[in-house]
Amino acid sequence: MSYVGRFAPTPSGPLHFGSLVSALASYLDARANKGRWLVRIEDLDPPRTAPGSIDAILSCLHTFGLHWDGDVMLQSERQSAYLNALEILQSQKLIYACSCSRAQFQSNPQYLCTCLAHPPADKITAMRIALPQQEITVGDVILGPQTQQLALDVGDFVVQRKDRLFAYQLAVVVDDAAQGITHIVRGSDLYDQTPRQVWLQQCLGFPQPVYAHIPIIINNHGQKLSKQNLAQPLNLAHAPSLLSEALERLGQATPCNFRQAPVTEQLAWAVEQWDISAVPPRMQDPMAFV
Repeated sequence: MSYVGRFAPTPSGPLHFGSLVSALASYLDARANKGRWLVRIEDLDPPRTAPGSIDAILSCLHTFGLHWDGDVMLQSERQSAYLNALEILQSQKLIYACSCSRAQFQSNPQYLCTCLAHPPADKITAMRIALPQQEITVGDVILGPQTQQLALDVGDFVVQRKDRLFAYQLAVVVDDAAQGITHIVRGSDLYDQTPRQVWLQQCLGFPQPVYAHIPIIINNHGQKLSKQNLAQPLNLAHAPSLLSEALERLGQATPCNFRQAPVTEQLAWAVEQWDISAVPPRMQDPMAFV
């Protein structure tokens, strides 16, 4: 099986250090396995796409020497593919209309949706997946296997929102299959979402990729490094030292005085030395500069 990996950022702003670590891990695993590395822009939600962010993300990847194969996929151009997948799920009677709001679920942990048994009269509804009483076990190269009882642990989730935008869970499964992704290396914040994605893959007849979830980078407050938590954009003038820092965070023991080496030299070394088994299951130390 030929290896195909991917990096799929959301264009809500510039890349930060956590994004770099994720991109680097997926890039190195692909190149070390003589595989292809693709880039997909997950711009499903137009209001969240910051002006100029897509170009800034791609330029940033180039600065760090992370050059991708083929064309960049944009989720905003994939609506017909998501609609086709939705219709397949509907033909299997796995989808139902739901008028419940997110606020209803968030305000009351005991809230139970009754839309499956009593279809809503509202014209504006989301489309929700009807999960079976089924147990899914998914292996993970770094974190090990996890098992979820989907109906109890996850509950019926939305695949198309009330505003007709498609949800991430459906889009990511459809796009991974369309791009022929065989290996997914991404942040551990998505670890518990994997079983539901595997279940969707089974329903749609898609192959299951190999998963590896790397530890997330945290700030001084113990929060995931993210745009939402005001993570600072990558300083491209410091690309070599930041790349070395990312390698060390991934458990790759770099040579002395490596931080001053050009990114091309660092990446060439890292591809040859890449050892995914050395990636720690969790990040112990926060980033001191964010």
